[in-house]
Amino acid sequence: MDSITANDSIIHFNDKCYVSINQHLKENNFSKIFILVDENTHQYCLPRFLERLETNVIIEIIEIESGEVNKTIETCVGVWNALSELDADRKSLMINIGGGVITDLGGFVACTFKRGIAYINVPTTLLSMVDASVGGKTGVDLGHLKNQIGVISNPNLVLIDTQFLDTLPKNQMRSGLAEMLKHGLISDENYWNKFKNMSDLSLNDLDDLIHQSVMIKKHVVEEDPFENGLRKTLNFGHTLGHAIESYFLSNDEKTTLLHGEAIVIGMILATYISTELTGFPKDTRDDIKNLLIGYYGKVIIEKSEHSTIIELLKYDKKNNHGNINFVLLEAIGKPKIDCIVDDKIIIDAFEFYAN
Repeated sequence: MDSITANDSIIHFNDKCYVSINQHLKENNFSKIFILVDENTHQYCLPRFLERLETNVIIEIIEIESGEVNKTIETCVGVWNALSELDADRKSLMINIGGGVITDLGGFVACTFKRGIAYINVPTTLLSMVDASVGGKTGVDLGHLKNQIGVISNPNLVLIDTQFLDTLPKNQMRSGLAEMLKHGLISDENYWNKFKNMSDLSLNDLDDLIHQSVMIKKHVVEEDPFENGLRKTLNFGHTLGHAIESYFLSNDEKTTLLHGEAIVIGMILATYISTELTGFPKDTRDDIKNLLIGYYGKVIIEKSEHSTIIELLKYDKKNNHGNINFVLLEAIGKPKIDCIVDDKIIIDAFEFYAN
């Protein structure tokens, strides 16, 4: 697969990953290399990565606990302290090997340590390959509120080795697939249609689809790097999806949802709202709902929980001037940004999802 240049970063795939990073290490006089992992990527991904790395630079491994619950400033403090204790300086390199939690948090740590050190992202989940790999968004959660603290800063390189997907459980693969489905809905009906018969897709097809998804996000991000317009379309399904994810994360009686699982619910809700406000075809809405529920099943959200989830919408990063801004669809591949939605329609959307 061809490498992709996105703003200040270059994204390489599979074997090109290791050729590029070894060349990068030869060309730059890094003082030390710090590799950030969690317990899963430490066990399943780090050995493959290290055996293909060619360098005499000292390498230090920093491990954090996995999971969204650890994507916090407190975890950052732990990593910053580890960097200081291990004598990191401004010529150090940080390599983040993991899913979106690792690449978001690790990128934020690198951007802020000593006012910024170089970093490379190695996404190991499908979600992080097609989403966190492009756009330079770094950051952490504030309590149970998603991605409230962070900066936009691109890594030197992004290395997508799809063999890491062999280590993933099925629910993590489905979580990443949600973002790919979103890319189809907001940008390309032909791309969306490729997912209608998932059982017919081979591993080579998946590699090609990952590459296409990265290209879709690249084009959006290059046109609007700081989310002033077009880039907001990438938030389709995320306004309610993030609120649902936050609610389940903060409620001990609920089973925590993976990001993609929550976004699927958000996309179904957003397509219903689209039929009410932007003229999105009802038969297409129903087809999308049936396809997504067929892949992901249905999550029980009680009527009594609707108001609490709606209250969480006020913390969404896309809000401005007191307005909660939704991304809706006029048609597949034709999104509409900055839509204001009445609470009654949101509640009706929950009813549509539940029925």
